[in-house]
Amino acid sequence: MSPATVSRQSEGPLAWFASVPGQGLLAVETAAISRVLAGIPALPWCWLGVPGTVPPAGSGGRGVLLRREGGRIANLQFGGAVRCGLPLPLANESFGAVLLQHALDDGADRNALLGECERILAPGGTLWLAALNPWSPYRARWLRTGLHAHVTGAWQASLRRAGFALDSVNLQWLGPRWRMDQGDVGVGMNDWLRAGIVLSVNKRVHALVPPARKHSFRLQGAAHSRVSWRFEALREEQLRRQAAALDRR
Repeated sequence: MSPATVSRQSEGPLAWFASVPGQGLLAVETAAISRVLAGIPALPWCWLGVPGTVPPAGSGGRGVLLRREGGRIANLQFGGAVRCGLPLPLANESFGAVLLQHALDDGADRNALLGECERILAPGGTLWLAALNPWSPYRARWLRTGLHAHVTGAWQASLRRAGFALDSVNLQWLGPRWRMDQGDVGVGMNDWLRAGIVLSVNKRVHALVPPARKHSFRLQGAAHSRVSWRFEALREEQLRRQAAALDRR
């Protein structure tokens, strides 16, 4: 068995992205990633990709690069800046952007990794999530590879469970429809047939002044009995005074 064959088997379905059809999709995503990073010039960012993907260039030391390793989907493993699994050994709310490039397209648990993305994103930071489009004719090129393409509603449900607000989700279609050399990005009526989808969502910004907490008084047990008795005594005293006033008239 050749080393290339061994490598493809160890990487599992995600090895498709290193093929010519896979590269046709990834080439379009490279430009889209550059635009995201241009919007956060001062903050660090984290990229999580798959075998065959080229990490964003020009990180200037601000980027943490991690790539899926092996074909296991029950216990995700990453290599690159650090070798790790989940949870990611990264600080809470420390990144201006998290770029998730097809790292869940082999059927791995979406909730666990998306929850980690939400945790490490700074308030107002952007999650950029690239996935395969189940409605594209291009799906014939990854047919029977073991890859899983999910509808946008499934991704949105997973984002909501991870803690993201769906009112900030933006959706784009990108990549080729069928010919590998005709990839592009768009949101038009015909773009929904493109090979890939990208969901961008911002982490909700925490209010500088939290809303005042509403106090609720609940009386229980012996304390409740004492207070009830006190109010009852006051009520009886008030009734006696009213009766005395009527007698004097």
